[in-house]
Amino acid sequence: MSKRLLIIGFVWPEPTSSAAGSRMMQLIEVFQSNDYSITFASTCAKKDNAFDLSSLGIKQVSIELNNSSFDEFIKELNPEIVVFDRFMVEEQFGWRVAEQCPDALRVLDTEDLHCLRKGREQALKHQSVFDKFYLFNDVSKREIASIYRCDLSLIISEEEIEILKNQFKVSNHLLYYLPFLTEPLSAEAKKRLPKIKEREHFISIGNFLHAPNYDAVLFLKDKIWPIIREKLPEVELHVYGAYATEKVSQLNDKKEGFIIKGFAEDVSSVMKNAKVCLAPLRFGAGLKGKLIDAMTNGTPCVMTSIAAEGMFGGFEPNGFIADEAHEFANKAIELYTDKIFWNGKQKNGFLVMNARFDKQLFVSDFIYKINAIQNNLKAHRLDNFTGQMLHHHTMQSTKFMSKWIEEKNKNN
Repeated sequence: MSKRLLIIGFVWPEPTSSAAGSRMMQLIEVFQSNDYSITFASTCAKKDNAFDLSSLGIKQVSIELNNSSFDEFIKELNPEIVVFDRFMVEEQFGWRVAEQCPDALRVLDTEDLHCLRKGREQALKHQSVFDKFYLFNDVSKREIASIYRCDLSLIISEEEIEILKNQFKVSNHLLYYLPFLTEPLSAEAKKRLPKIKEREHFISIGNFLHAPNYDAVLFLKDKIWPIIREKLPEVELHVYGAYATEKVSQLNDKKEGFIIKGFAEDVSSVMKNAKVCLAPLRFGAGLKGKLIDAMTNGTPCVMTSIAAEGMFGGFEPNGFIADEAHEFANKAIELYTDKIFWNGKQKNGFLVMNARFDKQLFVSDFIYKINAIQNNLKAHRLDNFTGQMLHHHTMQSTKFMSKWIEEKNKNN
């Protein structure tokens, strides 16, 4: 008999729009291949780019915030596992899950550490060095509390595992490293990719609703691209991303070769025809889906240290890492024009993909971990006193606020 899994999504997954959407689809595939019957629920309205989960046999349910109808829904479903897509979802629904289905395993998929991204953004705005003052922000207090309230949190980056353990002192038994889960790259697939002489132009890609991506485009436009364009006057930069607003479109400058392309229907197609990918992220967290797409399609990159974080482990990157605008631009020119460098960096990317992100390296151990915790759930929770404390009624501000809103809505 299939085991029941409920995923509560912050949004409906959009794998063609964001790395977060791709990540969610990878998790869904893992659970489906291990005989889980999946229900996906969200309070968010579906957008045009949302994946049709019903095509995979997944039940899709719209749920409401601050409404006890969710209690009835989850009690009837009675799932063995509930996955919260980001900490904000756990804040809203975690207490309801704990009350209605106390024996369900509660799993938080962090996507990335929002508090880390927020702290870095604030440090950049203040032109300050990122330190504990910025890391220990208000989002941190909420996010770390959410991690403690759950039985297991999925962390996409080894760097973030270390931050949680060393800076926030979170116990290792509450954390599980689960990066992007990709298909292995075969020798035949590599051979089919366009060679350097068949490619042209630079590419940058990223969902424009994500603040680090918009900042990166501004950094490219103002500081980096003018230097590249001066040395390579015939070359263009093609900027792709879902949800390009009017202010993004206004950055389009055909005369200078800075072309806003907007949404990419097929990321692989545009990536494999580009010669070099640029990822000048100045703040952010997690793993960068754009680098996964670049390595999969054999496109070397120039990236900042923020973009490279957690990607390569002990392996050489698929390009150059530079944070200062002039160095970044010069490395981009070098990679674009030097065939030997280019071929070597491409091979690095192939090696990284198969050594660090092949799903076969992770899936069996992940399912074993899930089953082990389920089979010893009471003992597992006894080792998490902080989590028990945060479930105590005196700490349940989100719960009582939700109940107050629900009663208020009844009287309107």
